[in-house]
This record gives sequence, C-alpha cells and structure tokens, in this order.
Amino acid sequence: MQKLTRNDLFSLENYAVERAAFKARVLAHKRNRKVALGAHVSLLFEDRLTIQYQIQEMLRIERIFEAAGIQEELDSYNPLIPDGRNLKATMLIEYDDVEMRKTELEKLLRIEDHITASVDGHPTISAIADEDMERSNDTKTSAVHFLRFEFTEPMIASARSGAAMSIASTHPHCALSTEITGDTRAALLADFD
Repeated sequence: MQKLTRNDLFSLENYAVERAAFKARVLAHKRNRKVALGAHVSLLFEDRLTIQYQIQEMLRIERIFEAAGIQEELDSYNPLIPDGRNLKATMLIEYDDVEMRKTELEKLLRIEDHITASVDGHPTISAIADEDMERSNDTKTSAVHFLRFEFTEPMIASARSGAAMSIASTHPHCALSTEITGDTRAALLADFD
C-alpha cells in the first residue's frame, strides 16, 4: 500500500466541507476492519484510508496548515499503513467504568506481548508491539497499543487460498481467539495487495 503524501490530504478548508461525508465513509470502512477479542479488547486493522482519516483529524484539531507540520503528521502516521507483507492494527482496551478500567489495565499488564495471528498450516506469529514508544509500565498496560503482524509469503498464499485465519490473545487474563471471516477477512486480505 502506498504511503500518504500531502497531495492525498484535504486542506483544512476543504476538509471542513468534506468532513461529514468522509467520516461516514471511513466509519463504514472500519466496520469490516475490526476484530474483537472478547467484550473489552479489539483490534482495528489500519490501512491507507483509516490513516488518512487520523491525519486529517489531527490536522483539524491542531489547526496544522504549514508544510512542516503536515509532514510531521505524515511521518508519524505513515508507518501504520501496511506494506503488503504485514497487517497493522491499533489495539484498544475499553471499559466504560474508570475504576474498572484501571483495575483491568493492571491485570492485562503486557497483553501487547501476547497477541498472535495464525493461518492454518503455518506457525503462529506474534505481534510486534509499540515500535514507536513503550506504552506499558511496571504496573499496568496502556489502553492503546500499535501492533504489526509480519506474514510470510506462504502464509499469505494459504490465506488467499482459503486457509483459516485467526487473531488470539494468550494473556492469562484474556485468553481468547477469534477467527477472521467474511467481509473482515476480505478487507484484511486486500492489505496484502
């Protein structure tokens, strides 16, 4: 997938006009890119469109319109776009209750090191977590992590041929697995193009 450039972005003025329609398009697109691991942990698999939305929102919120600032956002977010050999995801740990969230983030310490992807007939691969900065400390994990799954060519070929794909957590407090099927599977396989 090609990285984003300044030419791919709306100006702040044009984004103000296009924002509602663009946001609706992106939210519909994201529905097929989310994989839940239970009720509180989910992975949103990023691609060029989801990252463009993140950049546009950051530029809007921060009122960034100068070339250097725009490039800084591109440099920060472009690494989250898959490159044809991998899948990249934002892992979210969500609890509505603040106290429960605090307790659960303590119990889920280092969960980012326990997320795996598998394609039937191939060894399971572990996610590479938080390459830009450490998000956990000695007592709790963060509610947001950035993950990269590196697939081999044989794994990609098998997945394209119909082999089952799944995402799992092997963390003792959240040992779950979810098979990737249907529209979500089709969306993620497109990331290998």
